[in-house]
Amino acid sequence: MKKSLSLAIVLLGLVAVSTAQQQEKRGPSTLEERQRFVAITQKMESAPLDPALKDDREWALLWLVQVPDITAEVCTAPLGEFMKKKYKYSPEITIQLTFASGVFVIEHPDQAKDRQAQFLAGVESALKAYQSILKTKPDAKSKALDELLEIQQNSKLADHVRETSSKGCK
Repeated sequence: MKKSLSLAIVLLGLVAVSTAQQQEKRGPSTLEERQRFVAITQKMESAPLDPALKDDREWALLWLVQVPDITAEVCTAPLGEFMKKKYKYSPEITIQLTFASGVFVIEHPDQAKDRQAQFLAGVESALKAYQSILKTKPDAKSKALDELLEIQQNSKLADHVRETSSKGCK
């Protein structure tokens, strides 16, 4: 599991480096691309383990890295111990967090610079994806994500995200 999370992080880094020059050549995202990205992110939130989404997931990752006008701010600090523990579906949760931040920027362009709002949107979507995983894999529990769900149920998720991200994501 650690290997697949590391692989996902390395892949993100390689894509970012290899497309840095392309970003300058590429124009802003199109309405159709933004709509496709949002739709893919929503599908992944509902069915993060669906193998049929592999090509869409790859397109969305490459698009998010290459497009110059959509910048997703990502902070994993609110996930707490989740990032330190071995969890089989860490890559799916992490990519969902990332994509949801991009969707927030697309759907709320007036708040694109609001890092806290992006972080919260990412965590909320990651929790939805986690709940979707549990529907198909009930034994795929994560203590850290279960604790976040409890924080969310107590209407304290926004406070938690704000506190943890202010300490863990500069």
